[in-house]
Amino acid sequence: MRERIGALILAAGKGTRMRSDAPKVLKTLLGEPMLRYGLAALESLFADRVLTVVGHRAELVAAAFPGQASRFVVQAEQLGTGHALAVALPRLLAAGLTHVLVVNGDAPLVTAESLDRFLDQGLAAGADVAFVSIELPEAGAYGRVVRRDGGVRIVEAKDYDPARDGAVTGEINAGVYLLRLEAVAPFLSQLTNDNKSGEYYITDLVGLAAGAGLSVLAVNRGPDPAYLGINSPRELVVAEEALRRRIVEAHQDAGVVIRAADGVRIGPDVVLAPGVELCGPLELYGATAIAAGATVCSHGVLVDAAIGENVTVHPFCHLEGARVAAGCQVGPYARLRPGAVLEAGARVGNFVEMKKSTLGPGAKAGHLTYLGDATVGAGANIGAGTITCNYDGVHKHKTVIGQRAFIGSNSALVAPVTIGEGALVGAGSVITSDVPDGALALGRGRQVTKTRK
Repeated sequence: MRERIGALILAAGKGTRMRSDAPKVLKTLLGEPMLRYGLAALESLFADRVLTVVGHRAELVAAAFPGQASRFVVQAEQLGTGHALAVALPRLLAAGLTHVLVVNGDAPLVTAESLDRFLDQGLAAGADVAFVSIELPEAGAYGRVVRRDGGVRIVEAKDYDPARDGAVTGEINAGVYLLRLEAVAPFLSQLTNDNKSGEYYITDLVGLAAGAGLSVLAVNRGPDPAYLGINSPRELVVAEEALRRRIVEAHQDAGVVIRAADGVRIGPDVVLAPGVELCGPLELYGATAIAAGATVCSHGVLVDAAIGENVTVHPFCHLEGARVAAGCQVGPYARLRPGAVLEAGARVGNFVEMKKSTLGPGAKAGHLTYLGDATVGAGANIGAGTITCNYDGVHKHKTVIGQRAFIGSNSALVAPVTIGEGALVGAGSVITSDVPDGALALGRGRQVTKTRK
């Protein structure tokens, strides 16, 4: 039966209270768009049977999730959640689905496990319409759950009338629904926008189904804030902090040592092996992966970085799109930009920057060096103040430094240029021509010393 159940994410809204023209679901938590979290949770349950309704600046959402384009449903006019379901209904029916789990795209803290439990409850009860409710001390702008005369319905906050609907109980709609499509499809044409927002609400399906004698189930999760949607910048950072703590604690439980953990931010796709040691403040994002025995010290930022076994990344380093092999030393104050590769046992020290360059096994660049579009052989030593002059104002050019070469301090290697194996470049040289294996190259002006007057 599960094979005929799918999911629908509602992600078409602008999110006016976010004070931004960008789609709300593209606001980031721990470096990832809000929508990514809901998609990941639902895809773990339903694989490719997940559709997403997009609308406001849909082209930006499509660009952020290029692999999802075939599963996007465009709501050209954002007329409410009920209208969004109506727009998606033909796609849901064409897929042969019997049920759909509907989740808001602005609820990144909802877990697959919690949704799966709700799904089991709804199916076991044979519900035509099921929804999740939670209890809050202050209901705020959330839809109220009204239970009267043995029935249940949802009233949006703007339309709630205590005289008509009863006293506020604190039970609110969490925005998660399980709908049997054959049962609810006829009601979509009965939805109206006769309310203070002028929108077609999916919440009205609850009252319509109950009034028609269908099975309606409200699953109360108590005071569980994980279901709450994000509607303001303040709520965004509160949710991000909750997510940060959840991820950090999961890594600690899996055997990662995290010191000063309150200052450590780890993205949801980061992979940390047991035995890794981290110290905050520290930020790890994207597809960063850190192998066993590695230590990453404080005040660093790693994005899409691959760190090998027994590597030490000293404080104040920034690594993005870099690959660091086993036994390397990085920093402090090093910057490894996209395409930087350190092979086994290599070392970059303080104020060294690399981009699209490879430092061979055991090679060293200890201080104040820029390596761009360069290949450095095994065991080579790059002196302080060395730069590879890779850009001529129009094109980038490559520098090749052979094994065991020694580049003296304060040298400029003007690419394209090759320094041979075992060659020595004297300190302060500007090298514009290839240097043969084992040769000594000097490219500096003659010193003149005069008697002082």
